[in-house]
Amino acid sequence: MEGLVQCSANYLPLTPVSFLERAATVYGDKTSIIYGTVRFSWAETYERCLKVASALVQLEISHGDVVAILAPNIPALYELHFSVPMAGAILSALNTSVDATTLAFMLQQLNAKLFFVDYQCLTVALQALDILSSENIKQQPKLILIPEFEKPTPSTPSKHKSSSTLDYIALLQMGNSDFEVIPPKNECDPISVSFTSGSTGNPKGVIYSHRAAYLNSLADIFRCDMRERLIVFLWTLDMFRCNGWCLTWAMAAIGGTNICLRNVSAEVIFEAIILHKVTHLCGPPTILNVIANALPDEKNRSRHKVNVIVAGGLLNTKILLKVEELGFNVIDGYGMTEALGPAIVQPLKLDSASSNGELQNPLMEGVDVKDPNTMKSVPYDGKTLGEVMFKSNILMSGYLKNTEATQEAFNGGWYHTGDVGVRHPNGSIQMKDRAKDIIVVNEGEIISTLEVEAILLSHPKILRVAVIGKSDDGLKEVVLPCAFVKLKDGFDANAQEIIQFCSGQLPNYMVPKSVIFGDLPINFTGKVQKFVLREKVNAINIANCK
Repeated sequence: MEGLVQCSANYLPLTPVSFLERAATVYGDKTSIIYGTVRFSWAETYERCLKVASALVQLEISHGDVVAILAPNIPALYELHFSVPMAGAILSALNTSVDATTLAFMLQQLNAKLFFVDYQCLTVALQALDILSSENIKQQPKLILIPEFEKPTPSTPSKHKSSSTLDYIALLQMGNSDFEVIPPKNECDPISVSFTSGSTGNPKGVIYSHRAAYLNSLADIFRCDMRERLIVFLWTLDMFRCNGWCLTWAMAAIGGTNICLRNVSAEVIFEAIILHKVTHLCGPPTILNVIANALPDEKNRSRHKVNVIVAGGLLNTKILLKVEELGFNVIDGYGMTEALGPAIVQPLKLDSASSNGELQNPLMEGVDVKDPNTMKSVPYDGKTLGEVMFKSNILMSGYLKNTEATQEAFNGGWYHTGDVGVRHPNGSIQMKDRAKDIIVVNEGEIISTLEVEAILLSHPKILRVAVIGKSDDGLKEVVLPCAFVKLKDGFDANAQEIIQFCSGQLPNYMVPKSVIFGDLPINFTGKVQKFVLREKVNAINIANCK
């Protein structure tokens, strides 16, 4: 159309870094970070991030270089979410629970030039670097230690001293606060790499763009109900999980206050709620267990309402009731690393039917349940199974160094979640199971292992559970549900007791036909590795488990 023009006046590449620049001006004197006795304002945080970005450039970090970070939820990790992209580089916050072998794999995939390591994570970091050395990996990242505030930098073993010449404090001192931020050349350039849980193999690196991170940060404000004036966010959610679900950047957009925690406990949570008037906290469902099981003197304090957003696992109804009785508003989320965290969220109402979660994310343009073979939408009948799929500007750009997996994920122009669901007449989507976990019994009936697990978790003696399908030893074509159960400490139960408990609440074909007690294999994200259980159960005679 005549008269249209695109120029620097009306178009700038979208990047969440701009949120911090604005926060320094609009919210300059407001508190940005609280960590123990340490406090920073938004103006101070902006200046510190500029200095670190300046120092990174002095260390020859340039456009497209990767900077890895291994640290708990401390101010340095929060600042690096801005400093690294300010220098034109790509950040990758790594899971602090991984072992040295997995960490070495991640570092090799990233080909990182710098590796920031918190002093508490130093041992596993050095072990990972030793593994890379033993495998003759030529390019290894330069190690930069992050000491505790106002404490000396810990010493590094002599054989690693040559790779550790700086710490975070020295980096701040060498940087300049008048540094000019390096914007992305294109808003679709990568800003970060987050790793999947690796529940079925090695973790995959998931690439996020500046554009997706920017838009998802804005979506967070709606999803997490952060539109009120003063937001105080307690960092019980690991920042390495999808960059803290992009809440690292969203908090700068609204000028809220970040309460950073090195360690999470019930005592710390309730103390922070009272002391700092926390409004929001997030995390996996286990955070609800921490809250519900707090000691009476920790939780029986008068306080205000706090929004708790959870995602990433099965919710226990009894735990939810306890948490709600304590005055928390629970918001349930569904998503994955590829969707930059929770893609759909909805307030949890235990006494009502599920609402349409799509309404809770205005930036998720397409949510559907489709036949993955024909790519046609399933009927809105609440019965026909299909794969849940997304189409949005707030999805990953692809998998790091894995074009085949990327193409498979985006086949047909939609992102394939790998989750099975149904569409109800009101348009709402009900999740049934992971496609690889769902059980088809010989009568053609479908068993959602999640539904069976939800019933089992309501048993007062059960701590953790996983349900899988196993071929009947007498009739190989017949698949039977088998439950792996870990009991709470101090409790005893037998298989028949558990089976009878399920029989009163589930149709017969869904009731586990065998129960195996013991520890469940979990990965570094706390997820049960069902593929390990499937291998195990196929080697066991079910008759011996009854």
